[in-house]
Amino acid sequence: MSVSIMVVDDEPDVAELFRQRFRREVRQGQYVMHFAASAEEALGKLDDGVRPELIVMLSDINMPGMDGLGLLQEVKRRNAQLPVIMVTAYGDDERRRKAREYGAAEFVTKPVDFDNLKRQLQQLSPR
Repeated sequence: MSVSIMVVDDEPDVAELFRQRFRREVRQGQYVMHFAASAEEALGKLDDGVRPELIVMLSDINMPGMDGLGLLQEVKRRNAQLPVIMVTAYGDDERRRKAREYGAAEFVTKPVDFDNLKRQLQQLSPR
């Protein structure tokens, strides 16, 4: 059974990196990857309905327009149960505090440890 992961980042290289690092899992039908280059695009995709079931959103914090913390707040307002993992190159304490306060499931610092991230995602996947 496939489930969806949405990656939100304004840098095109990030989408390509996730495609490469999840190639095997996508090919095996474990995950379907969705990508958005902005918070606004991600919210539009959520409004349209993501299929198969969206189990997690991974969002950069620093983006033009609505930033990742704003996206986190809006996602939680719309669907409090959807886990959102914040991903950033800047792991300062204030951002971590705000991300936790707004309901982030995790806080991952770039460069992403994909082995650890995959273990975290396994725990979110329905059995």
